[in-house]
Amino acid sequence: MAAGAGTGARSAPEPELTGVRNFRDVGGLPAGDGSVVRQGVLFRSGHLAGATAQDAVFLSSLGLHTVFDFRNAADLKLDGPDIELPGVRNVNIPLNDPADGAEFWKLVRHGDLDQLRAILADGKAAGRMTESYRRTVTERTAEHSRVVHAVADDSVPVLLHCAAGKDRAGVTMAVILLALGAGYDAIEEDYLKSNAAHRRYRVKRGEGAGADRSEAVMELLSPLFDARAEYLRAAFETMVDTWGDTERYLTEGLGIAPGTRELLRARLLTA
Repeated sequence: MAAGAGTGARSAPEPELTGVRNFRDVGGLPAGDGSVVRQGVLFRSGHLAGATAQDAVFLSSLGLHTVFDFRNAADLKLDGPDIELPGVRNVNIPLNDPADGAEFWKLVRHGDLDQLRAILADGKAAGRMTESYRRTVTERTAEHSRVVHAVADDSVPVLLHCAAGKDRAGVTMAVILLALGAGYDAIEEDYLKSNAAHRRYRVKRGEGAGADRSEAVMELLSPLFDARAEYLRAAFETMVDTWGDTERYLTEGLGIAPGTRELLRARLLTA
């Protein structure tokens, strides 16, 4: 894994957004060689579909160039499209197949306790999440390469998001931070911030019996909506298992040349 400075990054005070979960400026995160991510250039969040008018005013004040939305068609149908921010380019890059797991997520949102136990109990939920992180690394190299090159070229300030802002956006943010030279501990620290109560995705359950939000149901659902260190580690272990080390993942897997990484660092880092 990439070498870099330790944890303990400082960040600016966070805004209180009403309709957008898990928003944060990654500025202040250490990226090796004494550098840190510059404030106001690299943001992450959950989807923007529920943003209020006041949220939109704040988001517009960031001077964003591009918003990358990693949701798929099923996500868009569930939560709706992002709000439009004047002068901001919206780029949708789905990071999984819209049909992948459709029946599974139908049960998650509408199934009763017995159905949920059948698909989630005994470590099956966490296992599914771990495997999804592994597949994202091996099957989405083109998409991750596209994002890294876009950010290096002209897409700053940039906001990355998916639905909850922790999995697809989390892995993509980890890839960008890795390319910047951030160490694993700092990347993991940022990733785990998604577990804070005010950041967590609001779990949607269907009407009728499926609306049950009992302790037993929520415990079964928890692995799907947690940001767990074991998930992120699985992604990095897959980079190493597949390419030999994280540097070869960046150069061979994503096709990121040294010049691109230098440009990325120039755009996003400060001494």
